Amino acid sequence: MIKNYLKTAWRNIVQNKATSLISVAGLAVGICCFLLLGTYLINELRYDRFHEKADRISRLTLSYKSSGDPEPVKTPVTPTAPVPVFKQQIAGIEDGVRIYNYTGGRPAAVQYGDKLFSEQNMLVADASFFKIFTFKFVKGDANSALSGPSSIVISQTTAKKYFGDEDPIGKILKVNQTRNLLVSGVIADIPEYSQIKFDMMGNYAMLDRSKTNAWDSANDFSYFLLKPGVDAAAVQSKIDAFTKDLFKSANNSDGGVHFTLEPLTGVHLYSEVGGGLEPSGNIKYIYILGVVAFILLTLACVNFLNLVTARSSERAKEIGVRKVMGAQRNQLFFQFITEAGIITLVSLLAGVAFTGLLFPSFSNFSGQHLNFNTWNITWLSGALVALFVLVTLLAGTYPSLYLSAFKPIHTLKSNSSAGQAGGNTLRKSLVVFQFVVSVFFIISTLIAGNQLNYMQTLNTGMNRQQVMVLSVGGIPYEQLGAFKNELSQQAGITGATASYNSPVNITGGYSINSADGKSADFSLSVTAMPVERSFIKTMGIKLIAGRDLELSDEQQVMRPDSLRKFSFILNETAVAAMGWKPEEAIGKNIGINGRMGTVKAVAKDFNFASMHEKITPIAIFPEYDWFGKLLVKTDGKNTANAIKAVQAKWHDFYPNTPFEYHFLDQEFEDMYKTDQRTGSILQAFTFVTIFISCLGLFGLAVFSTRQRVKEIGIRKVLGANVMSIVGLISSDFLKLVVIAVIISSPLAYYAMSRWLEDFAFRVDISWWVFAMAGVAAVVIAFVTVGYQSFKAALSNPVKSLRSE
Repeated sequence: MIKNYLKTAWRNIVQNKATSLISVAGLAVGICCFLLLGTYLINELRYDRFHEKADRISRLTLSYKSSGDPEPVKTPVTPTAPVPVFKQQIAGIEDGVRIYNYTGGRPAAVQYGDKLFSEQNMLVADASFFKIFTFKFVKGDANSALSGPSSIVISQTTAKKYFGDEDPIGKILKVNQTRNLLVSGVIADIPEYSQIKFDMMGNYAMLDRSKTNAWDSANDFSYFLLKPGVDAAAVQSKIDAFTKDLFKSANNSDGGVHFTLEPLTGVHLYSEVGGGLEPSGNIKYIYILGVVAFILLTLACVNFLNLVTARSSERAKEIGVRKVMGAQRNQLFFQFITEAGIITLVSLLAGVAFTGLLFPSFSNFSGQHLNFNTWNITWLSGALVALFVLVTLLAGTYPSLYLSAFKPIHTLKSNSSAGQAGGNTLRKSLVVFQFVVSVFFIISTLIAGNQLNYMQTLNTGMNRQQVMVLSVGGIPYEQLGAFKNELSQQAGITGATASYNSPVNITGGYSINSADGKSADFSLSVTAMPVERSFIKTMGIKLIAGRDLELSDEQQVMRPDSLRKFSFILNETAVAAMGWKPEEAIGKNIGINGRMGTVKAVAKDFNFASMHEKITPIAIFPEYDWFGKLLVKTDGKNTANAIKAVQAKWHDFYPNTPFEYHFLDQEFEDMYKTDQRTGSILQAFTFVTIFISCLGLFGLAVFSTRQRVKEIGIRKVLGANVMSIVGLISSDFLKLVVIAVIISSPLAYYAMSRWLEDFAFRVDISWWVFAMAGVAAVVIAFVTVGYQSFKAALSNPVKSLRSE
């Protein structure tokens, strides 16, 4: 019996090659996209779960609110004190670790023998790091790897780069020409699905900051290992009580300082303050892509279902004859389910093959290394079996029930199939559903593209074009000043300046804690950045009141600490928060974290952080104690020569430091990688959605014209021209597409309005987006149906009327 089912099913599939090919192609593409997106989602959801104690590890974040702040400031970095103090004072904490990004300001120059490399990814951590986190040791012991203050653990790739086939253990690496570190361990390369990534891990004890437990100057990433069975909420309540007592002021307030525990496994997707050590993901995008994966698979099944029901008229007599010959309904049901199963199996195998072929391209596209190894083999096998069963049932159950229910007396007496009206209604509904999804994706893609383009082209109040960024942290200003002067004399270079950190991602947390006319307890949180005096001019920041920094401002801050006087430049938002107008602010005395001085200028608001965030108060001031970035402005006419000139001077001034640079606009774009990646994925799968919908529409057009072949012949005999027949056939489908546009437009508007809420700076949703999507859908549908319509309209009416 089963053999007969298979033989009959295969015969029907081969006999209807066009339908079968369209069904297989649609299902294979849908399954391939489902597997690609599923692999991407698994990779995102498994972040940091490979640590053996992941369920007991929490990250500590900081929030604080000064008296002048409209809302709390949240940050993933913490001071040095919480880890050692909370370990002693808070019951339920088993261990803790502080992590500091040693190369955050400037890549480390690391030397072994005659090999010199610039290391971008070096961290330092407390000796407890490898006792809390699970990283596989190839050489060395996790429990003692960071026991010495000069110990360093490196990755396998780093070990190969420096030592080749030599045993790295016991070798000395010289860092920044000042510090010798002893290699005490080698770990396997860290998985991409880890938020903590490093090529080198040193001991936190090498930092001066490790010697004091301070509650200010937050720069560390802090993690705690909770004791087994301890509830994180209970530990959180103890931390709240402890910090409230610690920071309690005269009015019994905690001063707005709060520390919050976040589960390690939730940091990547759920954290409100971001990933910290690497850019975080967004759980909203996971939901979006999960829905996209499900919809694509559903579309493929709908496509198959639509084609099978469309063939019902052609199979009606077959079913009638089978029933007259004694076939039971359950036998017919299994016959059609078998056909669906064969098509699904072929589609599944093709989809898996396409997925394997597309993994390299999709990995580049998504920015993640993805393959079938991302899955657990047991889970993958189970997923494929479940997918086979699910798709077979989704695509085959209704057609099987529908076709096997035909009454033989009706099907054998009539040229039309039983239930044809019901079948037409179903097919029309499914066409509308397919194009509702397609138009929804078209609209969403257009809006997302507009938003991403808006972020890239918006005047952020700062000229970031043609600005080279070189990391120079820790270099004495006298040497940096001479280097800057040399660069200014080179052809193609229009200016050079220095700043504490990147001007498109300023993160320094400070407070204006004294100001003319304000109470003694006044405090306003500001983002602040020390700069070299030509910063404002070089970066093209507009001043709306006051004057730019001058040589005299530089000279005043170069004096001894007791005689120092600062000149501050505030932005519009900071001045408004102080309750001043721009002109009133000039000359006002203020203090920022012990730096006393006057407001010299007010800058027009400019974006110095992600456009997901509102512009907040910022203060810029000259200070020459430490610079992280050198910014070199080129004229853009001959960038290659300008880079060569900078490189030549770099080697003259810093022969022991590798020359590395990037452009500021690229750094700006990197801030939106997650948004751009999701937008690109959405765009790609919009085309896939349209392709699947068009496959189904084309298949239905084939059946529609086949059913109406005699009607078309009669119309042509009566004088109908080609265009009228094309319009007759196409109009039925185009009406459905118009209905789909009407349904999908409000759904897309609501969904994209919610998505845009994540951006402080966003585009308005314009009417033309919906008009363009509607026109595009109609044109795509007409082109899809048009070929078959023209073919039918050009056919010889004599043949169609003479044949039976």
